[in-house]
Amino acid sequence: MGATKFQTTLAGSLPKPAWLAEPKVLWPAWRQEGAELAQAKNDATLLWLKEQEDAGIDIVTDGEQSRQHFVHGFLEHIDGIDFGRKVKMGIRNNRYDAMVPTVTGPLRLKGRVHQTEARLMRAHTDRKIKFTLPGAMTIIDTLADGYYGDRIKMAHAFAELLNVEAKGLEADGVDVVQFDEPAFNVYMEEAAGWGIDTLHQAIEGLTCKTAVHICYGYGIEANVRWKEGLGEEWRQYEQVFPALARSRIGQVSLECIHSKVPMRLMELLDGKDVMVGVIDVANDTVEKPEEVAATIEAALKHVKAEHLIACTNCGMAPMDRGIAAAKLHSLAAGAKLAGHSH
Repeated sequence: MGATKFQTTLAGSLPKPAWLAEPKVLWPAWRQEGAELAQAKNDATLLWLKEQEDAGIDIVTDGEQSRQHFVHGFLEHIDGIDFGRKVKMGIRNNRYDAMVPTVTGPLRLKGRVHQTEARLMRAHTDRKIKFTLPGAMTIIDTLADGYYGDRIKMAHAFAELLNVEAKGLEADGVDVVQFDEPAFNVYMEEAAGWGIDTLHQAIEGLTCKTAVHICYGYGIEANVRWKEGLGEEWRQYEQVFPALARSRIGQVSLECIHSKVPMRLMELLDGKDVMVGVIDVANDTVEKPEEVAATIEAALKHVKAEHLIACTNCGMAPMDRGIAAAKLHSLAAGAKLAGHSH
């Protein structure tokens, strides 16, 4: 077999430059406002687009530069949510407390959410573009319900809106639409049931590639503590992967390097493209390309080469900007190395 180079991509988010937002925090305060903020978001998106291209990433993202938070960046564009009515709630099965907004009426999109970023990217790159949206189950786990009175009903209402935006993104020239569902690792039984139903609803009518990202979270303290209690082997994926393998979702992004997920669980995704996390986002040490290649090689025992895409474990939003850029270079270099030995 010739030198197949594995495709490379990232889970989604990248650190915001210090002139756009406060660095190294999950909920950064914006440094500008109004028209200047809009321009700064576009500038940061283009900066990271170039950084990804220079690093050798094949399927690029907007780095979520225009969003303060991966869930709330979507919620801000929806009528029926009161951001002034914040409730303290344990989220991700009470892993951490968050002040969350309240749904107070029927959910409606105010208009397009990410058209600006998607069109900006399409105008400036020939590479494939991936766009990330929060999944319905994760959204409803990050909100208080003061209207629907039924979590599943509320999740379906969000899935309908996600579908409208996903179709818009496809029309803007996006190649892959990915739904981020960290909640799938927390509410495993529900994820395999109505979680997949809402994903199907969100991708209804799309012809572009579709993906779901299921991770063990950013490298923040609450997540690190949670992982320490998960034991020698993390088997959360075992409950959801068989259902995903039967689903209409095309790609699944998962955490691999430095995690205690048994690699053989990837075999449960037979037939899907698997975005294997070969870059640790909870660690500031930059992986050597050889280490990345070794993780890819190990994953190849469980995933067919044509289905393997090298990726980051999770989003990089709270990381140091220079370290994130260096990790992207290692990701691409490692995928090249692994490609040559096949």
